[in-house]
Amino acid sequence: MDVNGYSDPYVKTYLKPDLEKKSKHKTSVKKKTLNPEFNEEFFYEIQHCDLTQKSLEVTVWDYDIGKSNDFIGGVTLGMNAKGECLKHWFECIKNKDKKVEHWHTLTNELPGSTFSD
Repeated sequence: MDVNGYSDPYVKTYLKPDLEKKSKHKTSVKKKTLNPEFNEEFFYEIQHCDLTQKSLEVTVWDYDIGKSNDFIGGVTLGMNAKGECLKHWFECIKNKDKKVEHWHTLTNELPGSTFSD
């Protein structure tokens, strides 16, 4: 959160493993809000059968001018996920070519702990 009591959040997604970071997508920054709505879609060209070897990392950041951006929270969907995140991933695999939407609670742990903005 910024000094003004708001954030300038944006979302980053990675389909991992992705050594070259070619799967990175970023949303637009939503200025001065604590309740952003992104409503943006990203598409990955991947064979459906390869999804069982991948995970989708979704992180939310607070954009800051002149200094490093602040990590707000994140979630990882994939075969190594647990609970609702794993269930959502299975639903995505099961429902090929269909949109499967769920709300997820963000954790304050940086996925993979090797991310940097």
